Amino acid sequence: MPHTHRVRSRKLAVVAASLTCAVVGGLLVSSSANAAPAVELPPVNASFDYQIGQAYTPAAGVGVVSRDHTASPAAGLYNICYVNAFQAQPGAESQWGDLLLKDAAGKVVYDPDWDEAFLDIRTADKRRQVAAKVNAWIDTCADKGFDAVEPDNLDSFTRTNLISESNAKAFVKLLADHAHDKGLAIGQKNTPQLSTSRSATGLDFAVAEECGEWKECGDYTEGFNDHVIVIEYKQKYFDETCAQWGGRLSVVLRDVLVTAPGSSGYVRKAC
Repeated sequence: MPHTHRVRSRKLAVVAASLTCAVVGGLLVSSSANAAPAVELPPVNASFDYQIGQAYTPAAGVGVVSRDHTASPAAGLYNICYVNAFQAQPGAESQWGDLLLKDAAGKVVYDPDWDEAFLDIRTADKRRQVAAKVNAWIDTCADKGFDAVEPDNLDSFTRTNLISESNAKAFVKLLADHAHDKGLAIGQKNTPQLSTSRSATGLDFAVAEECGEWKECGDYTEGFNDHVIVIEYKQKYFDETCAQWGGRLSVVLRDVLVTAPGSSGYVRKAC
């Protein structure tokens, strides 16, 4: 499910990360001699639909769709595969065993907003074990024909002091390397302070919730140029974001529960 904005401590990037790749014609081309095959990035400023709650037939004109890894991609479109990579889905804690984050008293630590248990990525060994499970989902995304992956909750380190920013970077780099090996692009979900750390994270584009509301869209374009997809959940900020960024970025208004047409709460508009 989408995660509403939490107040984040701002970490200003003082030096832009040196990139070891270039974007050529929508393809991410690595300069490394031993690089994995180039991956295709989402088309810039395309009409987007966020369907991670439930898959449904996209409206006419939609070019990019994000769906849960349990769903199938939309035929003929650019498809992003959503995985909850840093936290356990509610009720799925037993699937993770000793990979759940625990405090000094041995109690599992939960995200206070979404009641999801944090995954323990504090050591290299734990990161490898968690990545093995998440990468199995990424394999499923590739096998189904998705074009990219969206690992959620990169910003979990901002909601517990037991996980560090460096832990998060090291973990998402494992996912990025695996996604690239599978021919998938990989998006940075939220976490604007990491947008200029691409050499450390390996991430290719951004999926930014409420960056217009929180005046953060420029933080994402600093690291990803126009390869930024924006989801707003309030009409006022959608209008403002479209006015400022609609000519450059993909911007969509969705209901916060990302429901399907026919639901009483369904909302979907694009610039």
